[in-house]
Amino acid sequence: MPKLNRADAVAALRNPLAFIADRWTPKPGTVQRAALIALVMSVVIVVTGGAVRLTSSGLGCPTWPECTDGSLTPTQALSYHSAIEFGNRMLTYVLCAAVGWAIIAARSQKPYRRGLTRLGWAQFWLVMGNAVLGGIVVLVGLNPYTVAAHFLLATALTTVAVVMWQRTREGDAAPRPLVGKAVVQLVWFLVVAAVLLIAVGTVVTGAGPHAGDSSDVQRIPIDWETVAKLHAVLAWIVVTLTFALWFILKAVDAPPGPLARTRELFLILLSQGAVGYIQYFTHLPEVLVGVHMLGSCLVWVGVLRVLLSLRERPLDHTSTPAPAVTDQFEAASN
Repeated sequence: MPKLNRADAVAALRNPLAFIADRWTPKPGTVQRAALIALVMSVVIVVTGGAVRLTSSGLGCPTWPECTDGSLTPTQALSYHSAIEFGNRMLTYVLCAAVGWAIIAARSQKPYRRGLTRLGWAQFWLVMGNAVLGGIVVLVGLNPYTVAAHFLLATALTTVAVVMWQRTREGDAAPRPLVGKAVVQLVWFLVVAAVLLIAVGTVVTGAGPHAGDSSDVQRIPIDWETVAKLHAVLAWIVVTLTFALWFILKAVDAPPGPLARTRELFLILLSQGAVGYIQYFTHLPEVLVGVHMLGSCLVWVGVLRVLLSLRERPLDHTSTPAPAVTDQFEAASN
């Protein structure tokens, strides 16, 4: 491998992304996979964060950014809760690496797509903001309102990651609608209902029995079972809207993309609803709560994919990618 001359070294230090982009052109499939990995990691970090709470390890590292005063890592004096909390903190670096890889791949794609790169940077700043908020959560002793904000910011990260993944498989032409305005409006009702469902879910978490630590942690002063029933009503609204959308799309002979995404969302919702009712009637066992958190992420991803499937952006003929693994999977599901 040739050594860098002085000019190249200066250029690499001044703008490393431009330096890499000048010397590397990733295949479209590489960019798609990079965006997908960032999306998967945005879900993983939510699930592992839930594991921290469900194992009562939220204050396993009682300070931030250090694990304990004078030590960045857990000490022998701390319990296994510290290892769990510290492990989740370390996964943030894996998430940063995944987002960084997505940014590099998007920046190096030819032709250069500014919007795609900006979506990658948006993920980076959301990760940084949530890392700081996570530190605040620890410093205020797992205040339930900050915990809820922490989850909602993680959901915002997933949102941007889904959009970026979708955009890697599209061109930059103006979007062309695939369905009528009435269907689009119905889907936006579905999106709003899903947002309310997730928001109320954070209230259930903040008022429920899993406080995140074995010590006396503040809870939202509200009956969590009452809020859980409201959460269930919103879930049924989301299910009903999804079923109505599926029925309408079939009636108007909609393109296969929106139909497939709606069918996938409906199946996810049925699975999530089953888990939700089982965990409620079995008094919220930790394992099922964790599965429910994963399902919450998948529901939101499914809703976003339905919304994004309502239009298309044709690829440029000069840069049409070879079918990637994800494209083959979607072709089979259609």
